[in-house]
Amino acid sequence: MNKITAAITAVGGYVPDYVLTNQELEKLVDTTDEWILTRTGISERRILKGEGKGTSDLCVPIALEICRKRGITPEDIDLLIVATVTPDMTFPATANVVTDKIGAKNAFGFDISAACSGFLYALDTGARFIESGRYQKVMVIGADKMSAIMDYTDRTTCIIFGDGGGGVLLEPNYEGYGVVDSILKSDGHGREYLHMKAGGSVKPATIETVQNREHFVYQEGKMVFKYAVSNMSEAANGILERNNLTAESIAWLVPHQANKRIIAATAQYINLPEEKVMMNIHRYGNTTAGTIPLCLWDYEKQLKKGDNLIMAAFGGGFTWGASYIKWAYDGEKYGK
Repeated sequence: MNKITAAITAVGGYVPDYVLTNQELEKLVDTTDEWILTRTGISERRILKGEGKGTSDLCVPIALEICRKRGITPEDIDLLIVATVTPDMTFPATANVVTDKIGAKNAFGFDISAACSGFLYALDTGARFIESGRYQKVMVIGADKMSAIMDYTDRTTCIIFGDGGGGVLLEPNYEGYGVVDSILKSDGHGREYLHMKAGGSVKPATIETVQNREHFVYQEGKMVFKYAVSNMSEAANGILERNNLTAESIAWLVPHQANKRIIAATAQYINLPEEKVMMNIHRYGNTTAGTIPLCLWDYEKQLKKGDNLIMAAFGGGFTWGASYIKWAYDGEKYGK
């Protein structure tokens, strides 16, 4: 029997209705539309509004869209993995909440926390469950409600992040389509430059930590930019070299949507022209674990069976990596 690979067979995505524009941010912090566009490439981002709304509320429509496209029910799902750094609560896992909300009675689920690299970590993990031969339908979702941990008085971070997410269904394939290879890395020294100061077991929440605004994203932008450019580029190039791929043989680079300049530098490093780079940062900002699957969702109609995709990401902590995907279907079959 041929080797089992984990093929992506459907894609779903979701962003909230509320649009937070650069012009609106100009009223909140000392910044301008021109500065944000020049430095990041972001024009607007989406924000999840409503009492009691959390990341699971982003995941539910994603999961249901995937099921609808693939012609399955939530009861057909064997496993749900959610990549997020903004879980509904510390425990139980957001994946468990989502399985309950959609009626995935036969699935087990867990979360993966790897910041902006979370979807790549989760995708590779999900692929292993398929490759084992034990599971037939594994759903992988990357989603974050970043507005929940955003300080809207900090102009260095609040301009960057938005809410949203996307996901994929993985199924067994015997023709070589799917997740072919991944390079995944982490280096904990990077926590110094991108982290949340309080709320964990080292520094639990107190009145003082709340008053000191320590439950929001903290980032040293220049250091993160430096490491993101070098590590995303090297991981993507490593995948090309290890799989004897050339720029000509790549249909798409699917980069984490952190910053337009980081994306451009990664593409340039592996000699890919702009027209081969998926980009939607201008519409959604940085949705952390949601950016890569949101790109797949937006570009699905343009994807063709056999296309070679390189996904690359870099996240806080630090985490980073790249994956090589051989696309398994013509996107026009489903496209939005």
